[in-house]
Amino acid sequence: MPTSHPDFSALYSTLYSTLKPLLAALLMAASGAAAAQAASWPVRPVRLVVPYVPGGATDLVSRVIAEQLSSRLGQQVVVDNRPGATGTIAFTGVAESAADGYTLITTADSLTLLPSAFKNLTFDPRSSFAPISLMSTQPLVLAVHAATPAKSVREFIALAKAKPLSFGTSGTGTSQHLSGELIKKMAGIDMTHIPYKGGGQAIVDLSGGQVPAAVLGSSTVIPQTKTGRVRILAVTSKKRSAALPDVPTLDESGLKGFDVYQWTAMLAPAKTPKALITRLNTEVVGILKQPAANDRLQAAGFEPQSSTPEYVSELIRGGMARWGKLITELNLDLR
Repeated sequence: MPTSHPDFSALYSTLYSTLKPLLAALLMAASGAAAAQAASWPVRPVRLVVPYVPGGATDLVSRVIAEQLSSRLGQQVVVDNRPGATGTIAFTGVAESAADGYTLITTADSLTLLPSAFKNLTFDPRSSFAPISLMSTQPLVLAVHAATPAKSVREFIALAKAKPLSFGTSGTGTSQHLSGELIKKMAGIDMTHIPYKGGGQAIVDLSGGQVPAAVLGSSTVIPQTKTGRVRILAVTSKKRSAALPDVPTLDESGLKGFDVYQWTAMLAPAKTPKALITRLNTEVVGILKQPAANDRLQAAGFEPQSSTPEYVSELIRGGMARWGKLITELNLDLR
């Protein structure tokens, strides 16, 4: 006599029908709890970590945003500079912090270089952080000390081919450093890289003549052009900068296809509740629409720009692919 088998499909259907309302209720409760948490947050000061020294581009943007964010949240947002090892110390610490919205970090695009520069990282830029929003963009600039004879990129290339030159940047393994290496490659010249512990230190030596040239963020260099000590030869972005409309691009100056710009963004530790990320994104977007922040950033040479969290994720992934390829091609040791 054939053995009968239970009808599991019917059993599963009955079980699902019974549990579906309960699951929906649990999800709604969790969603409500997350929304309530985001609405009541913050109840104490928030720490905004900056992985670089005071005075640089990322530090300046961070302080403008932190000041406005403090007003909007009703709690102090404390800027905490944690430089060292090209930012890896700060990024490691934040990646391991509690995902509760009380520890955030701002970053420049240099974050995307770190996996190629440091093989034993304990964090992954793609998965260890929850992006919040873009904050600003700016082109880098090729600048020289006023005593350097070159008045254009073509003259600079000729000068570099005639005698050894050096160029300063905010540090090894940064987008400024890699942009300088890309200039060397595309122009067919050789220059010695002089890394500094931040753009603030590099511009001091450039304006003092200790280094003849530098590749730095435009906001770091523009104030020194007004003293007559520094001259900007070109911007690195494909389009001219609104802050420097009369300065040509490297692309226009003969290095066809050159297109690099620096961006800053705000991140949180991975697994930060989505409701908190949404709340923070809304606040940053709102801040960058207001003259109090927008005008200050533009006056400093930045282009204020907010975004969705997803757009920041795309920038991180794209940067890792682009710079990783260049580092491999040039066989650079960034340690």
